Amino acid sequence: MNAPQLASRRRFLQAGATVGAGLVVAFIVPGARRFAHAAPEAAAAASAALAPNAFLRLANDDSVSVLIAHSEMGQGIWTTLAMLVADELDADWTKVRVEHAPAAPAYAHTAFGMQMTGGSTTTWSEFDRYRQAGATARALLVAAAAQKFGVPVSQVHTENGFVVAGDRRARYGELVDAAAKLPAPTKVALKDPKDWKLIGKPTKRLDTPEKISGRAQFGMDVQFDGLLTAVVARAPVFGGSVKSFDAAAAKAVPGVRNVVQVPSGVAVIADHYWAAKLGRDALKIEWDAGPNAATLDTATLREQFRTLTVTDGAVARQAGNVKGGLEKAASTLEAEYHVPYLAHAPMEPLNCTVKIDADRCEIWTGTQFQTLDQQVAAKITGLKPEQVLIHTTFLGGGFGRRATPTSDFVSEAVQVAKAAGAPVKTVWSREDDIRGGYYRPMYLQRARIGVDAQGHPVAWQHVLVGQSILAGSPFEAAMVKNGIDATSVEGVADSPYLADIPDHRVELHSPRTGIPVLWWRSVGHSYNAFVMEGLIDELAHAAKQDPVEYRRALLQKHPRHLAALNLAAEKAGWGSPLPQGRARGVAVHESFGSFLAQIAEVSVDNKAGGAPAIRVHRVVCAIDCGLAVNPEGVRAQMESGIAFGLGAALHSAVTFRDGQVQQSNYHDYQVLRLDEMPHIEVHIVPSTEKMGGAGEPGTAPIAPAVANAVFALTGQRLRELPLRLTDATA
Repeated sequence: MNAPQLASRRRFLQAGATVGAGLVVAFIVPGARRFAHAAPEAAAAASAALAPNAFLRLANDDSVSVLIAHSEMGQGIWTTLAMLVADELDADWTKVRVEHAPAAPAYAHTAFGMQMTGGSTTTWSEFDRYRQAGATARALLVAAAAQKFGVPVSQVHTENGFVVAGDRRARYGELVDAAAKLPAPTKVALKDPKDWKLIGKPTKRLDTPEKISGRAQFGMDVQFDGLLTAVVARAPVFGGSVKSFDAAAAKAVPGVRNVVQVPSGVAVIADHYWAAKLGRDALKIEWDAGPNAATLDTATLREQFRTLTVTDGAVARQAGNVKGGLEKAASTLEAEYHVPYLAHAPMEPLNCTVKIDADRCEIWTGTQFQTLDQQVAAKITGLKPEQVLIHTTFLGGGFGRRATPTSDFVSEAVQVAKAAGAPVKTVWSREDDIRGGYYRPMYLQRARIGVDAQGHPVAWQHVLVGQSILAGSPFEAAMVKNGIDATSVEGVADSPYLADIPDHRVELHSPRTGIPVLWWRSVGHSYNAFVMEGLIDELAHAAKQDPVEYRRALLQKHPRHLAALNLAAEKAGWGSPLPQGRARGVAVHESFGSFLAQIAEVSVDNKAGGAPAIRVHRVVCAIDCGLAVNPEGVRAQMESGIAFGLGAALHSAVTFRDGQVQQSNYHDYQVLRLDEMPHIEVHIVPSTEKMGGAGEPGTAPIAPAVANAVFALTGQRLRELPLRLTDATA
């Protein structure tokens, strides 16, 4: 594999710089400094992030190569970002190719000042930048054609990979050399939306042929001469460490080359994975379990969290006098909700390949955090960040796991390669990651809600207890304010329901347990939507009102929530008869700038001798995400998010006993199975509002929609995930 060459600042300051035979379009990265304070390690990179950089390459063979600054992990940005460029360029879509950009400051996220992928931000953050790249290239091609044809620029236009002037036409490939010698325009006009040919139209994904043919390279596919494979034995308890180890039996395994201690444990390095695994199995290690062995127990932690719910926490939001409001209410509802720790469990286990030379370090991996990985690798190797080359591969699932503030799996791989003195691919098994990775935090929440005579909330007291994702990370100083990690309370503190309640108070406790936690698809919304929409459903039932009508009354001042709710209710046939033994449940929730409503249709399978099983037959989803650049991609992400969320709603949980995770793989950390997948219908609300995300929001509403349907069917109010029925009837 040829390493991409990082061009110098001076080179890209020439807007028409040629690379081989073709045209590279350069432009300024807007807003790159804005959030540079979020990570100290990223500050130096952010300061250089205003350097122009190439996002688009046109070649003499008419090919159009788009370099994407983000990571493709199934969310479809290879296609979406290329659509933005191609539409403004008037490119022939069949000629468009996509590459992952190298790790470099100029590819910093336009909002966060570091190269990263997450938070459902890619499309809206790049909407202007990538269109500008296409428009700039088009302007240069038009200028070159005007010179070639001897006509004014005003008499030239573009269409499907050609520049046209009257009856004269030139392919883009014929013009790129001449265009590369022209000065770039300082300002370009972007197309009027009415002239878009690709944006807003359902478009097939560009990475699909790569994946079905096997050409797509994932991290696990990386292979070259001299590459060894390592697995690491890590402490069975978080916070544990190696006291001593005997490697004799491991070294006797055929194919094992070396055994080295690294900060995370003991690495066995071999010719291939199986030899490394067998070598690790043969290791004799004495561990210092550390203090967490005696304290990490799920049941104990839950009781500790429960105790905190009756004490004062940090105030995330308040208005009026909640105590007085509760006393004056016509009646009150009290409820406790609980969600477990969750693993990310991506299909492709973690892996990272590292090759260290005297003057550079090359890394091949599927990562969501290129800038931090580059900075961490530089520190370990003693190199400068620009000497660390990261080849971003396709990611076989991420869900947040490949975006760790500690760069855990990348830094470990660099440590292993450094200790081995050879190129090494460090591979985690799924058991390694589920037992020793990062987790969506466990949360326990208690709410006390006062209602008026009509059953509408007039006072709301809410306490959340769970670990902060940002505490202890490089982002804490900038993103945790007055003891509030905004990701802990999102979906509650900013709920539209609370906005219209005169007396309310939201408090947060963020205990530290020793369990490493991380953002998990839809982050705080993954549990807070379950709680809020469960509580609203409880209030509707107590008021003896239809759940959809009750929400409509509460959301009158929130038109985007209401539009999604109304569309989902219409398409689901809310209120129409269902077959015997089925019921519907609804949830509506905003996250990552998108507004969703989901209606789930469920039944209960009463298995002889076993607990009743919840079966989800149909899910109708409506989303207002503003402009849907690729409606096909938005629909796919809703389907994906619903499937991911359903696994957690029905099956998934990580539990601890004696400091150790009790689950290990898909057999006991269950995700949704193929035969459980419901029929999903996705409807996009026509919208000209601000663009939101699509990768994360679909996950949040599905658990409450299913739980509310189960209540409608059985009368059992399930306030804990995963959902478990005690019997099939009330």
